[in-house]
Amino acid sequence: MTDSEIVSKTIQFVKETLADAEGGHDWFHIQRVYNNTLRLAEEEQVDGLVVRLGALLHDIADSKFHNGDETIGPKVAADFLASLNVDKATSEHVINIIENISFKSSLEALSSNKKFASRELEVVQDADRLDAIGAIGIARAFNYGGFKNRQLYNPEIAPEPNMTKEAYKKATGPTINHFYEKLLLLKDRMNTSTGKKLAQKRHQYMLDYLNQFDNEWNGLL
Repeated sequence: MTDSEIVSKTIQFVKETLADAEGGHDWFHIQRVYNNTLRLAEEEQVDGLVVRLGALLHDIADSKFHNGDETIGPKVAADFLASLNVDKATSEHVINIIENISFKSSLEALSSNKKFASRELEVVQDADRLDAIGAIGIARAFNYGGFKNRQLYNPEIAPEPNMTKEAYKKATGPTINHFYEKLLLLKDRMNTSTGKKLAQKRHQYMLDYLNQFDNEWNGLL
C-alpha cells in the first residue's frame, strides 16, 4: 500500500470515527490540524507520512471524552495502523505523537523531565496548538464550555495558570479562565519558527477579544 493510500484510508477512518464528535474535536478540527501540519512541514525536515498520520490520528479518542482514559486513543490508532500493515517504526512514532501532543502531557513533561522528542511531534503539536488559539480557538473554547455546561465567566473564580497535569484534567472553571490557564500560554510554547510566527497574530486576536469581553462585562462599552 502506498503512502497516499494509507493517508486516504486514514482520512476515511477518522471521518467515520468522529462523525458524532463534539464540535471542537470533530473531523473539521482534524482537517484544520492536518492542513496546518502540511504548511509547517514545508519548512522542516520531517517524515511526511509520520506527520500526516500523527495529525489525522492525534484526537482519534481524546481522553476527556473517555473518562480521562489516555490509553484508548493510542490503542485505537495502533490497531488501525496495524490493520493497514504500516511498518513498526512509523506506527510507533505516530503513537508517541498521540501520547505526547496534548497540553496536559506537556505539563507532565515539564514537571518530570521525561519527554518524548522528535521534530515530527513538534510540527504536529504546533499545528494542533494553532487550532487552539485565535478566532478558531475562541470558538472551540466556548463550544466545549457549552458542551460541559460551564459558566462563561465568574469574577469570583480566579484562573490557575500553573496547574499540574492532574489539576488541569480536573479543572471545571469558567471558559474565560481557560484562556489564562492554557490558550494564552501557547504562543511561547511553539516549537517551529513558522509556528511561532503564525501564533503571534492569533495570540493578539485573543488579547483583543478578552479586552473587549472585559469592557462589555463591566458595562464600559
